Amino acid sequence: MTGREGGDRRVDAEKERADLEFPAENGDKELLARRFEADRNHLRAVAYRMLGSLSEAEDAVQEAWLKLSRADVSAVENLSGWLTTVVGRVCLDMLRSRSSRREDPLEYYLPDPVVRVADTTDPEHAAELTETVGLALLVVLETLSPAERLAFVLHDMFAVSFDEIARIVDRTPAATRQLASRARRRVQDATPAPGPDPRRQREIADAFLAAANGGDFEGLLAVLDPDVVLRADGGRVLAGASKLVRGAEAVISQALMYAKFRQASLPVVVNGAPAFLSVVKGRPAALMSFTIAGDRIVGLQVLADLERLAALGFTKEELARAA
Repeated sequence: MTGREGGDRRVDAEKERADLEFPAENGDKELLARRFEADRNHLRAVAYRMLGSLSEAEDAVQEAWLKLSRADVSAVENLSGWLTTVVGRVCLDMLRSRSSRREDPLEYYLPDPVVRVADTTDPEHAAELTETVGLALLVVLETLSPAERLAFVLHDMFAVSFDEIARIVDRTPAATRQLASRARRRVQDATPAPGPDPRRQREIADAFLAAANGGDFEGLLAVLDPDVVLRADGGRVLAGASKLVRGAEAVISQALMYAKFRQASLPVVVNGAPAFLSVVKGRPAALMSFTIAGDRIVGLQVLADLERLAALGFTKEELARAA
């Protein structure tokens, strides 16, 4: 999980070309804007991991642009690094503000998913956002303190030095290293082992759905880990649907109950993992994604927040494909 991400490596060449064409010392705002655009996907990826919210990530990136447009960066040698730390600082402030006013129980909360229909090509920005970061990991990151999350995300995911992070959190590099170390232990303790290849994961997810629709208790038991955890987030509209369920038999009971109300399902991919969108009367009703380790489902994340589901942007044509 340490080092640069695969998505960042794909755009390294683009960034290097941009550094040559639009150096930071050039004060021309139009050239700076073009240079910023070369980093936008990377900055969005940083903000998404920091915040777990697509809309807030966009806000953080926009705030970074405003700071860049007002700053004198003629002496900045590494503009990409400067922008990364700016976004980190903006996100830290947003996390602290969120912590002071948060009312929703974290045990039920699900971060915003990045969703695509299963048989379509990943848009470039979606690939940037979801590279190596699953919904289950984002759930764990929500449990960290703002400073711990910043230290872990910037250092372990984006290779920012502890000296740079220390200046953001106003601590010594040694104290910042300890922040990242504590966060890393919590992430490692809560993160499941790697799953099988994507094709096999989809087969397991399909088997779960078929067994649930068929009322097949034994079939569900065969694909669920004994200690599987189901986390459901109903948002403000369906707050009563929010729950945390542990253990295979309890999860099976929930799955069989949900199956009675499901009208149609559309195979989708959520943050790189197999998922299904439940469609009722032509509208998104619930999004279920799977965390798979070995050949068993160890986690299910169900987003039933109708407001957030409506914002996912599925077209009528896509929803009509649900079967």
